[in-house]
Amino acid sequence: MTNTISAEEWQVRCDLAACYHLFVKFGWTDLIFTHLSARVPGEPNHYLMNPYGLLFNEITASNLIKVDFDGNVVSGDHPCNQAGHEIHTAILKARPDVNVALHSHTRAGAAVSAMGEGLLTLSQHAMEISELVCYHPYTYAPDSNLECERLAADMGDKWLMIMHNHGLLGAGRTMAEAFYYLYMLEVSCKIQVDVMSASSNPVLPDPEAVASLTRHTAINPDGPHSYVDVNWAAMLRQLERDGVDWKR
Repeated sequence: MTNTISAEEWQVRCDLAACYHLFVKFGWTDLIFTHLSARVPGEPNHYLMNPYGLLFNEITASNLIKVDFDGNVVSGDHPCNQAGHEIHTAILKARPDVNVALHSHTRAGAAVSAMGEGLLTLSQHAMEISELVCYHPYTYAPDSNLECERLAADMGDKWLMIMHNHGLLGAGRTMAEAFYYLYMLEVSCKIQVDVMSASSNPVLPDPEAVASLTRHTAINPDGPHSYVDVNWAAMLRQLERDGVDWKR
């Protein structure tokens, strides 16, 4: 397959397949459900996603499917998940600056998505990303176009979304950036669940301290922070040490 696609697309395929295996490693999977996507380089209206029905540990660079914004499978041997198509199309279509979208149904993420307090700055992880987070109410929308519009409107210019009574969504300009932000949100949710189940009087940091940190970690308009790429390289080394074969 590498002979029929560009080197740029193959690299994105490898990164996306690696991210699926990192979801397995960190326990972020939900049977065959949830989905991760990446825009195809040079094809802004096409994106790559997991074949519906495969487990995340079965994903490789070559078996990812290519889908257009109308939900048609352009290449690949499996169907796409319709719910996934709606979510990822909504984000990628509305945000040309976003190339990657990651969606999860983790226990902690779903728990915080049902909390009226929203994400609290109970940890440094949460403080770092607090300005990047938005919310999307759970609604049943028979008209998928309407739901796409709502998702896009609620996402706005943010990079992380807590989907009420549902789960989490992370976006990025690169796989490294999207993974990092979703990781920080997931850990923030785990800590919040722990704290709120064990304390009736949690400590909240001084707002100025939070603002000082978020100024340092705000989105860099020139590209992802260098530590995001350093972290991604470390994640790939870990997969290699684990013997994961995602590049085929």
